[in-house]
Amino acid sequence: MTRIVIDSFAWVEYLNGTELGSKVKKIIEENEEIFSSALTIAEVVSKVARKNMDVQFAFKVITSNSNVMNADEELSFQAGLFHSEMRKTLKDFGLADAYVLATAKRLQAKILTGDPHFKDIKDAIILK
Repeated sequence: MTRIVIDSFAWVEYLNGTELGSKVKKIIEENEEIFSSALTIAEVVSKVARKNMDVQFAFKVITSNSNVMNADEELSFQAGLFHSEMRKTLKDFGLADAYVLATAKRLQAKILTGDPHFKDIKDAIILK
């Protein structure tokens, strides 16, 4: 069984019920070890709120379908290092993305995303 960290891109697709969202749903159903970074929740809630969608529903979907990994000191340190490294080549690589990357590394997990920032990350599953 593969451990998977789902990023905000994938959660938004899932919530919007898109074709990519259907792929996310299938992966969630087929895997027992699904995780999300706590920062991903903030990103998704912000995006959902800006679209005047149901933020409580989005929150419940993420928290009931994944294990939420909180940002402790060590994870924050690693995320800062990843952020610094990734910004050398991707000037708009976000801090929340760095937390997703650090979370996946900590858990030895794959990242489920459609975000092009992750296209060169070995352990990313890119939704297409």
